[in-house]
Amino acid sequence: MPSTVRSWVEIWWGATLLFLFCHLGYIYGQIRYPVPEESQEGTFVGNVAQDFLLDTESLSARRLQVAGEVNQRHFRVDLDSGALLIKNPIDREALCGLSASCIVPLEFVTEGPLEMYRAEVEIVDVNDHAPRFPRQQLDLEIGEAAPPGQRFPLEKAQDADVGSNSISSYRLSSNEHFALDVKKRSDGSLVPELLLEKPLDREKQSDYRLVLTAVDGGNPPRSGTAELRVSVLDVNDNAPAFQQSSYRISVLESAPAGMVLIQLNASDPDLGPSGNVTFSFSGHTPDRVRNLFSLHPTTGKLTLQGPLDFESENYYEFDVRARDGGSPAMEQHCSLRVDLLDVNDNAPHITVTSELGTLPESAEPGTVVALISVQDPDSGSNGDVSLRIPDHLPFALKSAFRNQFSLVTAGPLDREARSSYDIMVTASDAGNPPLSTHRTIFLNISDVNDNPPSFFQRSHEVFVPENNRPGDLLCSLAASDPDSGLNALISYSLLEPRNRDVSASSFISLNPQTGAVHATRSFDYEQTQTLQFEVQARDRGSPPLSSTVTVRLFVLDLNDNAPAVLRPRARPGSLCPQALPPSVGAGHLVTKVTAVDLDSGYNAWVSYQLLEAPDPSLFAVSRYAGEVRTAVPIPADLPPQKLVIVVKDSGSPPLSTSVTLLVSLEEDTHPVVPDLRESSAPREGESRLTLYLAVSLVAICFVSFGSFVALLSKCLRGAACGVTCFPAGTCACLTRSRRREGLPPSNGILRIQLGSEDPIKFVDVGGHSHGCTPLASAPTRSDSFMMVKSPSAPMAGEPVRPSCPPSDLLYGLEVRPWQAQPVPEGYCEPVIWLGQVPEGTDPPVRAHREATICVRNNHLINAVLYKWFLN
Repeated sequence: MPSTVRSWVEIWWGATLLFLFCHLGYIYGQIRYPVPEESQEGTFVGNVAQDFLLDTESLSARRLQVAGEVNQRHFRVDLDSGALLIKNPIDREALCGLSASCIVPLEFVTEGPLEMYRAEVEIVDVNDHAPRFPRQQLDLEIGEAAPPGQRFPLEKAQDADVGSNSISSYRLSSNEHFALDVKKRSDGSLVPELLLEKPLDREKQSDYRLVLTAVDGGNPPRSGTAELRVSVLDVNDNAPAFQQSSYRISVLESAPAGMVLIQLNASDPDLGPSGNVTFSFSGHTPDRVRNLFSLHPTTGKLTLQGPLDFESENYYEFDVRARDGGSPAMEQHCSLRVDLLDVNDNAPHITVTSELGTLPESAEPGTVVALISVQDPDSGSNGDVSLRIPDHLPFALKSAFRNQFSLVTAGPLDREARSSYDIMVTASDAGNPPLSTHRTIFLNISDVNDNPPSFFQRSHEVFVPENNRPGDLLCSLAASDPDSGLNALISYSLLEPRNRDVSASSFISLNPQTGAVHATRSFDYEQTQTLQFEVQARDRGSPPLSSTVTVRLFVLDLNDNAPAVLRPRARPGSLCPQALPPSVGAGHLVTKVTAVDLDSGYNAWVSYQLLEAPDPSLFAVSRYAGEVRTAVPIPADLPPQKLVIVVKDSGSPPLSTSVTLLVSLEEDTHPVVPDLRESSAPREGESRLTLYLAVSLVAICFVSFGSFVALLSKCLRGAACGVTCFPAGTCACLTRSRRREGLPPSNGILRIQLGSEDPIKFVDVGGHSHGCTPLASAPTRSDSFMMVKSPSAPMAGEPVRPSCPPSDLLYGLEVRPWQAQPVPEGYCEPVIWLGQVPEGTDPPVRAHREATICVRNNHLINAVLYKWFLN
C-alpha cells in the first residue's frame, strides 16, 4: 500500500512539472521557466528561440548566448535547437537561502543586430533537506509550583527547504504532564511551546525526558528530533511579568553601534532574591542575534553592537527571558521584533551586458550600441534608478525592461568630424541624498567612403615656356580625402574630351600615385599655344568616389624665330634689284621691305636698319615701316648701290635677318650680278608657275573690285566717305570730317580688336601711295590698337612733303608721345597710341562715335567706322 501511494505521488509530481514546462507563464510581461533544483546537466528548461520568435538557422551566426558570468555557470543555450539547458546543477538553498521564491533573471543577447531578450527561471524547491534542531539536547527547568496551562517556548528546528517543504508540524512524545502547542509567527514560521497540563511534584519525579520531533511538508516528508530534558525545581511563588507579551521596534540600518534600541521592564512581586529580575536572551536565540545585539541583565536595555544591513536582512525576531533569583527561579518570556528601515547607502551598479566597440559612420539612427543593466539593492525610492548620458552626444537611452536599457544612436555619425566617443553613463537613484555611479563606454567610429577626393581649386593654370626639356615637371595636382584607409587612397588619371583634335596625352604624362604632371616632349609655341585637359582623382573605396580638376596649360613664347622677309622677294644669297628714275629728289620711295616674325608679342616686333651702303647719306630706311627712301637728290651719274637692310626683332636676345638691294638708275645698263649659287639654266616649270600666279592675281583683282564697288555704293547712299581697302578684301568707310555742333575737323582713328583664340602675325592696313605705308605686329592676347594720322606740318629748314590722303592710316604698337615742341604747318608724322587715348594728350581728343576692326587667323574679317575729333 505505501508503494502504491508513492507511485501516485510521483505521477502527480511529474504531471505538475510537465504542465509547468508546457504552459509558460508570462509574469509582468516576461517569460518564466520553472525548473526543479538539483536538475542534472543537460536538463531542458525551455525553448528561447521559439518563445522569442528567433530563426534557429541563424542562431550560430547571431551568437545567441546567456549574458552574465553568474548565469552562464548554470545555464547555456543549444544553438542548434535554441533550447535553454542546465549547465551545472543548481542548489536553491545556496542560491536564494530561505527566500520563499527563487527567481533567477536571465538575459539573452544576440548580435547582428545587437538585441537583448529577457526571461526568468523559477528554481522550484525539492524536499532535499530534513528539519534539524540547533542542539540535539534541549534543557528546560520548571518550578514545581508552576500552574497548569503555563507555556514554555522551545527552540525551533531549521529546514533549508521553503514553502511546502519547510517545517509543517511538531510532535512531542506522549506523557501525562506535558503537551505541545505550536505558535505561528508573522513570517509563517512555527515555534513550539511546552504546555504544562498537570501540576508537578518534585518529590515524586524530579526530571522528565521527552522527544521533540519536527516534520516538514515534503513528499515524502522528512523529520528531525531532539531530546527535551525537563528539570523540576523547588517552589518560587511568583514569576517575573513583562508589560507586554511582544514588542516591535524600528531602527535605521545606519544606526551606529552602541545605540540603545529599547529598555524592557519586568516586575516580580516577590521579596528578596526572588524579586530580583535578570534579563537574557532565550536559549534558542541564534548566534547572529547575540552578536548583533546586547541585552543588559539588570536594566533590560537592548543595545546595538554591530552594523545593520537592510539588504542582507530586513528584520530580526527573537525571545527575551526575564528570570528572578528565587529557588527555584521563575521566568517569563516575551517576543521582540526589530524592523530595519532602509537607508540609501548603496549606489547603483552599472553592468554593460554587451557592447559593439566599433560602429560604422553610416549606421542608421536607432542602431543598438550597447545593452546596459543597473541594480540598486536599496528598497523603495532608494532603489529606483534612472540612467542618463551627456546631451551633446548623438546617442540616446531606451528602456526595454525595468532597470534594463539599450544605448542607441540618435543622429548621424561622421568619422571625419569625430572618430571615437567616450560615452559616460551615469546611474542615479531617487534617494535623499541621491547616489550615483559612472561607467564609460568606449566606441570607435569606422570609416565609410562618404567623401570624394577634393582638389584645392577647381581649375589650375600652368605657364610653360616653349622649347622645354621632355620630362620637366609642369605642375603637381594634389587632392585630399578626409576618409581613412583605402577610402583615402587616391589615384590620378587623365581625362580627355573626345572632340579635341589635340591629345593631351601626347604632350604630358600623369603620375597616377602623386598627381605630378610631366612634359613628354618639347612645346612649340608656334604650333601649340594652349592645352586644356582634366585630371580625375579617384579613391579606392567601395563604391569609389572621384572629382576632377581642369588644367589650362599656356605655352609662353620665346624668341626662337628670326624675322622672315616677305618683300621684296629674293632668293637666299641673291641681290634684289631696284630701279630708280633719273634725277630723283629727296624722299622718293625706292621700295618697302616687309618682314614678319613667327614669334608673338615683343618677340615679333621688327625694326629695319640700313647696315651697309657705299654712301649711307644717300638713302634712309624707316625704322618701323621698312621704307627705303632717298635722303638727298640722286645725281644722274649715280653708280649702282648695294644696300644691306637688317631686319631685327625685339626679343631678348634679338634675332635678325638681312636682305641685299641693288639700287640702280633706270637708264643704267649695268647688268645685274647673278647669284653664283643659282643655276644659269632656267628651270622648266618657272614659266608655267608664272602663268598660274598671273591668273590668280587677275581673279583676286576682279573679286576685290566688285567688293569695292558694292561698299562704295553703300557709303554713297549714307554719306560722303573715304574708303580704305585692306589686303584681305575688306574695306572700311571713313567719314570725312564735318563740322557738327561746332566740332573741328576730324582725323580717322581705327581700333583693332584682337580675338583671344589665335595670334595675329601680320596686319597691313591702308595703301602704299604718298609714302604712307602702315605696319603692325600684334601680341597673342586680346588687345586694342589706336591708329591716328596727325596733321601735316613741315619742319623748319625742310621742304614741304605732300600730305597723306585721308584713306591712309598709320598704326602700330609703339606708344609715341605727342611732340612737345611747336609743329610747323604742313608737317606729316604718324602719332600712335596703344589702347585707349590717354588723358591729357596734346592736342586733346574726345570720341564721337566708335567702330571696330576685327582680325582673326591673320585675316581682316570685319571693319566698322571709328570717328574721333581732334580739338
